[in-house]
Amino acid sequence: MSQARGRRVELQPAYLLHQRDWRDSSRIIEFYARDYGRIALFAKGVRRPGSGLGSVLRPFVPILLTWQGSGDGGTLIAAETPQVVSPVAPACIMSGFYLNELLMKLLGREDPHPDIFESYAATLTRLTDPVSERAALRLFEKRFLDALGFGVDYAHCLEDGDGVVSGRYYRVDPARGVVSVVSAQASGAVAGDDLLALAAELLVDDAQLAVARRLLGATLEAVLDGRELNSRRVARAVKARPAPMEG
Repeated sequence: MSQARGRRVELQPAYLLHQRDWRDSSRIIEFYARDYGRIALFAKGVRRPGSGLGSVLRPFVPILLTWQGSGDGGTLIAAETPQVVSPVAPACIMSGFYLNELLMKLLGREDPHPDIFESYAATLTRLTDPVSERAALRLFEKRFLDALGFGVDYAHCLEDGDGVVSGRYYRVDPARGVVSVVSAQASGAVAGDDLLALAAELLVDDAQLAVARRLLGATLEAVLDGRELNSRRVARAVKARPAPMEG
């Protein structure tokens, strides 16, 4: 037996990202593990009655995993929840799936990013309250892009490195950075105050959140390179559905 096949990992903090059925009673489950990154494990017999893991293997809750074998393609041995946690609010479930899809599409296999793991965990905690949903998503997007090396320096101009100034206007190129413009009427103009708020991660009002969503969304689209997020498509479809008639 090789060292990789014989390795056993005990009680590794992780989150479930995605799962699909495999054979008659098993599943292949994608996890995001703190020290191992994105991995797929075989959960044998997990769909059998009485397996005991069904209540543990759920998205958006912290899990302690034990597996045998290589990090990607190993066999799940045990899973438990380390603590009682507050669930993601029902109104924020689609945002949770959005986070998971970002991790699935943009994280390489077995490439640990402990900083992203901690940011993801903190964001799920904030998604227990719908009031903080938008700010939590924008903060995660910014930190996620920064950690992957795709983040934009919103506090400095690309041309000369000078700091962004309150009261002036700028344009953001997702692939290059911030450039100054003459006035607020320029195409794509963004107020310096909004850029500084995003750089400092202090998004305090709806206008700043809207600007942050536009700028971070443009960068994510560039990084995704044309790959559509299913969670966004589903969210748009849900919003487009007519409201149920009363009576």
